[in-house]
Amino acid sequence: MGDRARFSLHVVVPSATLVLLQLLLACSSHVAVASDPPFSCGAGAPPNVAFCDTRLPIERRADDLVSRLTVEEKISQLGDQSPAVDRLGVPAYKWWSEALHGVSNAGRGIHLDGPLRAATSFPQVILTAASFNPDLWYRIGQVIGVEARAVYNNGQAEGLTFWAPNINIFRDPRWGRGQETPGEDPTMTGKYAAVFVRGVQGYGIAGDVNSTDLEASACCKHFTAYDLENWKGITRYVFDAKVTAQDLEDTYNPPFKSCVEDGHASGIMCSYNRVNGVPTCADYNLLSKTARKDWGFYGYITSDCDAVAIIHDAQGYAKTAEDAVADVLKAGMDVNCGSYVQQHGASALQQGKITEQDINRALHNLFVVRMRLGLFNGNPKYNRYGNISPDQVCTQEHQNLALEAAQDGIVLLKNDANALPLSKSKVTSLAVIGFNANNATRLLGNYFGPPCISVTPLQVLQGYVKDTRFVAGCNSAACNVSSIPEAVQVASSVDYVVLFMGLDQDQEREEVDRLDLTLPGMQQSLIDSVANAAKKPVILVLLCGGPVDVSFAKTNPKIGAILWAGYPGEAGGIAIAQVLFGEHNPGGRLPVTWYPQDFTRVPMTDMRMRADPATGYPGRTYRFYRGPTVFKFGYGLSYSKYSHRFVTKGTKPPSMSNIDGLKGMETAAAGGTVGYDVEKIGTEMCNRLKFPALVRVQNQGPMDGKHPVLLFLRWPNATDGSGRPASQLIGFRSLHLKAMQTAHVEFEVNPCKHFSRATEDGKKVIDQGSHFMMVGEDEFEMSFRA
Repeated sequence: MGDRARFSLHVVVPSATLVLLQLLLACSSHVAVASDPPFSCGAGAPPNVAFCDTRLPIERRADDLVSRLTVEEKISQLGDQSPAVDRLGVPAYKWWSEALHGVSNAGRGIHLDGPLRAATSFPQVILTAASFNPDLWYRIGQVIGVEARAVYNNGQAEGLTFWAPNINIFRDPRWGRGQETPGEDPTMTGKYAAVFVRGVQGYGIAGDVNSTDLEASACCKHFTAYDLENWKGITRYVFDAKVTAQDLEDTYNPPFKSCVEDGHASGIMCSYNRVNGVPTCADYNLLSKTARKDWGFYGYITSDCDAVAIIHDAQGYAKTAEDAVADVLKAGMDVNCGSYVQQHGASALQQGKITEQDINRALHNLFVVRMRLGLFNGNPKYNRYGNISPDQVCTQEHQNLALEAAQDGIVLLKNDANALPLSKSKVTSLAVIGFNANNATRLLGNYFGPPCISVTPLQVLQGYVKDTRFVAGCNSAACNVSSIPEAVQVASSVDYVVLFMGLDQDQEREEVDRLDLTLPGMQQSLIDSVANAAKKPVILVLLCGGPVDVSFAKTNPKIGAILWAGYPGEAGGIAIAQVLFGEHNPGGRLPVTWYPQDFTRVPMTDMRMRADPATGYPGRTYRFYRGPTVFKFGYGLSYSKYSHRFVTKGTKPPSMSNIDGLKGMETAAAGGTVGYDVEKIGTEMCNRLKFPALVRVQNQGPMDGKHPVLLFLRWPNATDGSGRPASQLIGFRSLHLKAMQTAHVEFEVNPCKHFSRATEDGKKVIDQGSHFMMVGEDEFEMSFRA
């Protein structure tokens, strides 16, 4: 537990838990300043240099600085650990810092080992995504940006460039890093990317941005089609992702497009893998043409760590080390995580494989970002973010937000006969069983920093029920050693049983993909045995990032309720207890499809999204998968019932006069369909086609609650060979409704964006004919024909 921990106990925990948590969370309220942060253009800078003149445009200042560097100095700056240039007063800089779900010390630039020893640790991203709440995602980004600056201002950071968010599509349920992402839907992932980045960088949640100013720098990774770690000996370092133009256009690239165009991200990371034979870090079309030219990316591009080296050493794409350096610099990469470019850059230059201009181009982008961060504006204490002090780390407000994120993400998957919520007055004895119940670190997922608080689910539940008995049941998530008889004995002796099962970072993480979707080892046997012995139906809490096949629990009447809690972060134990005892009404919805074990017959290396009935290939994600599910994307129960319906008077599709404007833009598409080419329609006409969709939502009780409203589009003929998705999320909004309260939600529908689909050649078309918007059980049909 870090010295900066503070917590609003009176707000977030029941009185029964106060004494316990006050003991756990007691800490010093004072933080000493470690040292001055590193910066340029202070007292040691050369006099009258343009790169220190804040009146000049940043682009000109960066060019001036680059022009003053020797070739040797220039090459030295092309690695993630960039050394100081003392003669110019330029300090060393470390590009690699992490902030996936809170400021972390996982990279090289952040040092939480001084006076500041902790930062707010939010839930792992997959659980935060389950809230379907962009405002929450944005506020988390804001906290990360503030705490990052505070750490820097306290002299405990050598960089402010954070390599988050991870916005790859959670394409395959076995992927070890799916937990880091917002899930499987491109629209949702793109929205997460945009608002999280805006929060981190100090921008508003929407609207114009000041591109010359950054509170901290966010980096969208891993560009692109990266979603395999190590599956049956095929590693991410050598994997060649075969991706169609259609899938690239409507699945793999949209989150990155949104991250750049809507979020204004200042960083992109290219991935380890190849796409259609070309390493992404060596792909000019991807980095320079698509990201910079087509999307208008303004920032720096980094490789993943040692990704330049593997282009030669593992993939054999480049014949020499110098070729690898040339490939990435000419493609548009700017900095190498690692030292490969620093080691081989001089020889690549000597051999004529790169020019000094190639190096200057990369350095320009790098120094522009550092200048946008204000690191060349003199002493930061006198600049815009200089008043962000260390006491703004782990504040009460920030920790309450971590709790809110955990509460709002938890998904109630089963609740037979209202097994939940539990009543504190009726639960006189409680068994807590499971290896995940008594380890606070397991709540954090990966890429976490030291949390402000550290409390386990078991500790919190002991504050609710005095007679709480604990049995681990398994040695770990692998559960190759169990104590089933002991668990059975305890389960049979108490009123209620809560099991904490699932996965951990030994089962799913970076470099580790799963082979199976079932619970590992003897977990199922333990759960069934305990359920059979218990006096009442048991409660199963699943801590995991990726989906698990718990069909056995779904159908077992002796398992009354199932909660999915992801990896819920520093306040996760509190949030779980509050949901179990009805102090929070669960409203999370699954951001990924939960597949049955049979899905593992599909090779993880098959990147196709769309089903192929001729070969039995089932497709991937709710948009294209044709097969049975354990739980569907968007599924989630509540302690309340909600109703939804379209308000006809408030849902106003485009007028016929606007639709008639599409005449002459028809194009033939696959499956014998006719549609309208979105590119030909153009921005002006697309804007005229936008219309509102109004939805009436009612909480029918009995509890107040947060409720995500999901708006989908479906096509009537998704199996006609056109490659249409079966359905597509086009909008979502989170509401807080009191019991029996009614609210109206208006969505702006953009047919060019929401009704279009990708053709086989990657073009976007709007099909003629009927389109159905869906919310809950209600549908609204509109015809699109000029």
